[in-house]
Amino acid sequence: MSELAVIGIAFAVMFLAELPDKSMVASLVLATRYPAGIVWTGAAAAFAVQMAIAVTAGQLLALLPGHVVNAVTAGLFVAGAIYLGYTSFRKPGRDEAAAGGHWPRSASLWRGAGTAFAVIFIAEWGDVTQIATANLAARYNPALVFTGATLGLWAAAGVAVVVGAKSLSIIPMAWVSRIAGTILLALGIYSAIAAIRG
Repeated sequence: MSELAVIGIAFAVMFLAELPDKSMVASLVLATRYPAGIVWTGAAAAFAVQMAIAVTAGQLLALLPGHVVNAVTAGLFVAGAIYLGYTSFRKPGRDEAAAGGHWPRSASLWRGAGTAFAVIFIAEWGDVTQIATANLAARYNPALVFTGATLGLWAAAGVAVVVGAKSLSIIPMAWVSRIAGTILLALGIYSAIAAIRG
């Protein structure tokens, strides 16, 4: 697979998987309180750190025999696809509903960026995007996966803080979840076939 293709796959999977995610909702809510650029800066830094952690985990996974890596990544991709499919059918929770509200703008730039960093960093632990990044890094060049995944998450954060909560009425998040889930399922099937072929 070409370098550009690896970056493109990582970008597309992370961007689509992040749109219906709790981190997206958190970014939307934070952007109602702090300036959009400040929220994006904090979120972008958190995403970069989390993707570095995920890529490192993927490299540790890559130390296992090839067929084991393929089987594990297939299972995790399929689990991610099932999770995204399941969540696309549930009703929005209070956090999603709150994203449309407006909190008073306050505090310093550092506080806004720090809050965004902390919220996103914590929210991303064990997230579908983190697991998918580790899976991709176990199979492909980790630097390329890190680049594509981080850019995808930065783009999703940009959508969250710039477009805002009102755009959610235009783009059904359930369909975004289903598209991302389909991509993860396809990657899972591909990995399963590779594991069977040994």
